[in-house]
Amino acid sequence: MKALSKYFINGLIVITPMVFTVFVVMQIFSVAEGLLGRHLPIHFPGVGLIAAILLILLVGWLSSLWILKSILNYIDRLVGSIPVVKFIYNSVKQLSAAVFESQQLFKHAVLVPYPHPGVKALGFVLPTLTEPLAKNFTEEYVCVFVPMSLNMTAGFNIMVPKRDIIPLDVTGESALQYVLTAGAVMPRGNE
Repeated sequence: MKALSKYFINGLIVITPMVFTVFVVMQIFSVAEGLLGRHLPIHFPGVGLIAAILLILLVGWLSSLWILKSILNYIDRLVGSIPVVKFIYNSVKQLSAAVFESQQLFKHAVLVPYPHPGVKALGFVLPTLTEPLAKNFTEEYVCVFVPMSLNMTAGFNIMVPKRDIIPLDVTGESALQYVLTAGAVMPRGNE
């Protein structure tokens, strides 16, 4: 019975990531096909996804033109003036910019004393503190995001004295895997 239990757990470990990945990719294809595929004059499998990618590229190219930059800035100001919508729009816009433009997000894994001295938690160094924050400290502080295990959407932004940070020589990807698996997968070194 013990062997069956071990084989079952091993099977779950092998199958779960594959099934989850296939499910997410299939959902993306399905949504793209459902939204765009049925409204296009040509139809073949994958046309919705191709159309979505082309639409994103077209919008990206158009947004780089001077006149459209002005229009987009006007729309930003207009949406930014609506009380509740402003908060949601600005939050999503800043998060999108941070994720899509910053190649350094979740790259620098560190150990920090958290939740109290003597204990170390894995975290990720965030961009340099801005002047309004930095001026409140007598020494150099660094902002570190300490994610919660199994849930990357939650965590804590903490300000830590630079002297208390222990840089890790691990890949950002393996540090994220460590957090997402609650420590079951240990971080691998940079090679």
